[in-house]
Amino acid sequence: MLKKERQQFIMNKFQQAERINTIDLALELNISEDTIRRDFIELNDKGLINKVYGGAFLAKNNHKNVFDITIVNEDKKISVAKKALSFLSEGQVIIMSGGTTNLTFCKLIPINFTATIYTYSLPIAMQLSQHPNIELIFIGGKLQKQAMVTIGIDVVQVLSKIKADICFMGVSSIDVNQGLTEMGYEVSVIKKEMIKASDKVIALLTSEKMNSKMPHKVCDLDKLYALVTDLNVASPKIQNFVDSGIKVL
Repeated sequence: MLKKERQQFIMNKFQQAERINTIDLALELNISEDTIRRDFIELNDKGLINKVYGGAFLAKNNHKNVFDITIVNEDKKISVAKKALSFLSEGQVIIMSGGTTNLTFCKLIPINFTATIYTYSLPIAMQLSQHPNIELIFIGGKLQKQAMVTIGIDVVQVLSKIKADICFMGVSSIDVNQGLTEMGYEVSVIKKEMIKASDKVIALLTSEKMNSKMPHKVCDLDKLYALVTDLNVASPKIQNFVDSGIKVL
């Protein structure tokens, strides 16, 4: 397979999966991991993908309206979101991190649900603004344009003063031994503060995020109250998380 054909194959793969693992793709194509890494670097430089540790994500397009955000693997995320609804109770104080899984979750929250919700995610704030009984507090700061979340000391300071009942945490990568990890250092710091501020932390993720890691540690699994995925709890892929003792839905 020529390089041009191989890179087109890679881009086609991204129509099926939000994240592609370097090792898995190398095995599928029967080529070296170094070749895949070089392809990822070239595609990253063209702005087509975002290369991360151990793999790559499809680069998100810019949108004129936050409600136009394309949600990859939406069926899986809807499955996660429906399970996560069971953790909602009227009158809660909630912290909501960013990500399209959490955005999907917000779309399914009953319109008359009453709560106080803090978020640093602009798309999630816009989505929740349609709920008349939610007291919505958007945590301001420097905007990270790619993820559409605020970062910096201002966000950390606000979170340090919050006492929340529950945090719904979007997950970039999770591993039994490494716990939750993030690509960006600033986001990892903010998520640590969210965890400190919350009585319970519910991690929401689709299955391709499992058994992967990124450079910056957020927390170990014992900081999580529950893990909510699109998988059935009998799935072999989730067995090591079940064996670790964490509650898995």
